[in-house]
Amino acid sequence: MNTKSPNVYSISPHVSFADALVHGVMEKFGERPETLSQVTLLLPTRRACRTVRDAFLRYGDGKAMLLPRMQPIGDLDEDELALTGWQDIGGLNAINPAIAPLRRQILLTRLILGFEKDKTTADQAAQLANELASLLDQVHTEGLNFSDLQSLVPEDYSEHWNITLDFLKILTEHWPSILESEGVLDPAERRNRLLAAQRQVWEKTPAKHPVIAAGSTASIPAVADLLACVARMENGMVVLPGLDRFMADDDWDNLDPNHPQYGLRQLLRHMRTVPQDVRDWGDFALSGAHPLRARLLSEAMLPAASTDKWRTMAHPAHGLLAGVERLDCPTPFEEAGAIALMLRNELEFAGNTAALVTPDRNLARRVASELRRWNIEIDDSAGIPLQHSPVGAFLRLLAQCVVDDFAPVALLALCKHPFSAAGMDSKVFRRQVRRLELYSLRGPRPTGGLTGLRRALEKREADWRKRTKRLSAHQKKILDELNGLLDALDKAFHPFSKVMKRKKTDILKLVESHIRAAEQMASIDVESGAQRLWAGEAGETCADFISELIEAANGFGELDCASYPALFDALLAGRAVRPKFGAHPRLSILGLFEARLQKFDLVVLAGLNEGTWPPDTNASPWMSRPMMRDFGLPLPEFHIGQTAHDFAQHFCAPRVVITRSDRVDGTPTVRSRWLRRLENRLSGTELAEDFKGNAGWLSMQAALDYVAKIQAVAPPAPRPPVSARPRHLYVTRVEEWMRDPYGLYAKEILKIRKLDPIDADPGAADYGNIIHESLEKFMDKYPRDLPDNAVEELRAIGREVFGAELDNPGIWAFWWPRFERICDWFVAQEQDRRALIAKSYSEIEGSLTFEAPAGPFTLSAKADRVDLFKDGEIAIIDYKTGVPPTKKEVEAGFAPQLPLEAAIAMAGGFEQFGPRDVKELEFWRLRGAQEAGKRQAATDNPVQTAADALEGLQGLVAAYDRIEAPYGSRPNPENAPKYSDYEHLARIKEWSTAAQEGEE
Repeated sequence: MNTKSPNVYSISPHVSFADALVHGVMEKFGERPETLSQVTLLLPTRRACRTVRDAFLRYGDGKAMLLPRMQPIGDLDEDELALTGWQDIGGLNAINPAIAPLRRQILLTRLILGFEKDKTTADQAAQLANELASLLDQVHTEGLNFSDLQSLVPEDYSEHWNITLDFLKILTEHWPSILESEGVLDPAERRNRLLAAQRQVWEKTPAKHPVIAAGSTASIPAVADLLACVARMENGMVVLPGLDRFMADDDWDNLDPNHPQYGLRQLLRHMRTVPQDVRDWGDFALSGAHPLRARLLSEAMLPAASTDKWRTMAHPAHGLLAGVERLDCPTPFEEAGAIALMLRNELEFAGNTAALVTPDRNLARRVASELRRWNIEIDDSAGIPLQHSPVGAFLRLLAQCVVDDFAPVALLALCKHPFSAAGMDSKVFRRQVRRLELYSLRGPRPTGGLTGLRRALEKREADWRKRTKRLSAHQKKILDELNGLLDALDKAFHPFSKVMKRKKTDILKLVESHIRAAEQMASIDVESGAQRLWAGEAGETCADFISELIEAANGFGELDCASYPALFDALLAGRAVRPKFGAHPRLSILGLFEARLQKFDLVVLAGLNEGTWPPDTNASPWMSRPMMRDFGLPLPEFHIGQTAHDFAQHFCAPRVVITRSDRVDGTPTVRSRWLRRLENRLSGTELAEDFKGNAGWLSMQAALDYVAKIQAVAPPAPRPPVSARPRHLYVTRVEEWMRDPYGLYAKEILKIRKLDPIDADPGAADYGNIIHESLEKFMDKYPRDLPDNAVEELRAIGREVFGAELDNPGIWAFWWPRFERICDWFVAQEQDRRALIAKSYSEIEGSLTFEAPAGPFTLSAKADRVDLFKDGEIAIIDYKTGVPPTKKEVEAGFAPQLPLEAAIAMAGGFEQFGPRDVKELEFWRLRGAQEAGKRQAATDNPVQTAADALEGLQGLVAAYDRIEAPYGSRPNPENAPKYSDYEHLARIKEWSTAAQEGEE
């Protein structure tokens, strides 16, 4: 091996690395095409290879030319390393293939489940497997050996380390034998072996033709070894990106791992050379940024011990920041909008390119979304997470739906997915799903499975028959269609549901039945589910994943079926869909690694906040910092140094915009340490103002989304025609008419009804209905004399009415004990009262019609209970599970329900008995708490109060029989209802707030 001084060069960051590299290669080897084609370029990534290829095209103005052989040093493979001497170390079969990532995750998951027994779920084990795989790659990357873990002195660390060490036996004792049995290697170890093999080839037989390793900072030790070998070959050259030419020797020696030059310093030391021996690649008069901008960055990034030098440094040159903009935004919303506007603006200049460079994936997605306002699809190097793609989401929803036993939310989420059709026409399917939601899934949850949905339909049919005595043709059609929908769902889900009902089964059976159900569920009347699911880039990616999963899961064994959806999610995580076509050719979103060596007319560096760029130094889940140091793993700060180098390279681009947000998710942020260092370096200079930020982009972004300030709205005052106004009302609606006419207008005239929430926990209204129904059935069964075991009878009726609701732990623990106490109190009242009563009536209906200006008006009522006393008078009772109105409210006319029922009774409106005098109007408050129940008189003078209520109603009807009378919202705010289903329609918050502001 040649012992000459290494051939190491550097390209200044103020020019395009790719263009400068190409100019140098052409100057040195471009005279003869055959000579150029014999050059080998080792570049960091495949993307870098494409970038350099484009640079060659720019150099030759698009003319055809023979290019050097370009290889990604980070993605080496033996079919790309067919260099002289490869066969001397064993040929293509010398190194085993790498284990597939999914197979490795599955095998590690199985090991973890075996080690943890029943302490860990399958999805937790899969996530742990990912962490173990990362540890494997990190250890192999650094060239370490797991046997060295034993050399760490246990007494130096906490007892937790012994637990961790015991767990890591999965890797130290079991994993090597598994790899050997599979005939594979870990990917990082295989890469190291390939790099070592190539190094051995060149050490034994140096390359006869030029080899140039360019653009790598050699964060992988095996890559550093190869670069050291290349640098010392006669025909070898190493070209570094952005070596600092301005740093003093003492500062160079004192760098810490989070400095941008730390990685290059380590590489130079590994190659046994110093910065003074590194030559410039060449000055090719390329257009770029101010050549001294790199000096400014070098000074700003001085080690902490040397920052006192700022006081004696000369002021930066004028124009140093030409082409640099800074934008501090209030939130990521404005940041994303402004960035999208910048990128869109760049397209106005012919041929210009632009890129967003950020490690913040949320911000990247926001920018991509903002660009769609101009119908621009941008190339995002990270792609779209497969689990969030349409097909990935569909498969996840389907598995979750089955494990949740077709719970309303899970079922609707699946059925409303665009892929769902269950073999039907898509439009018909969606229409029937909406009907199923309306008639079966809103309100309390039906019992489990599709059987529970069928029972819910049967209950709906019974309710319809109870109301109308017979079903209409339309109702029959709805029921037939919904039963047909459930048949189609049953057909689609049956194989998968059958497998999922087992406690444990082979994972392959779960996957296969899952996919069959998905294909059946996705089929439509004119196309199979397979054709729909696996088409397009996302479908192809997901099909590849399923194929790999079936292959990788071979031999996994049985799995708890309930944990399958979570395991499927965990295995799907990390996969991405990267569109091959359709993205804009001149715009890109890049991560830090992907952006290296790239060239753009405009570079936007976004997310410059602590914790994002630079990232947080997250602790290893396996080792503390001292343990990592003793074991030989690099500390997290080393990664910060790499991201710092990325920032330094991009900051020296000709045109660069730096953006950040002051707050993220409502939390104040801290600007990146690199921005603070630049601010400190520029403090007191004429350039300080230039680096404070430009709000122009924010103003333009705000102008895009500007909406003229809406004038304060007035309270609604609809005046429908008198002919459209109601001529029939129940007494329960009269109070709303008085307190909030607009609510009555929305319900009775517009016929708007509030939908019950989906999968609702039974609320106070449901509890009240259950109490009412239980008491009604008891009173119907025993209208005169009570049985000896009256309390037990009432509780038995209650159990029947509660039904399946008693399976709900909350209802069993909270409501049922209250009902039991109500039973005791209610029966005690009845025992004292029955001697005075001839008969009790429950839930009886009556009505009263009177003349009004616009014609007859009918008032109806359904009384909870009417007691006919032996003396011929009656008492009207209203059961209340909530707070009843006060006597003052009733007598003032604001709670007219009971008085109006009394008016109907006095006029003979209840058919069960003729006109009767009313002796009592009472509220029975049924709380079931410590005070189980309480009787409360509604008024001291039932007859007079009833007459006053009827007179008030007649006046109210007469007033609204005039077209001029509006149905206003809350005409008397002090008497307005506490809650209304129609508040949002009346826009109360808008006009009430405006009124308050006006008063102020």
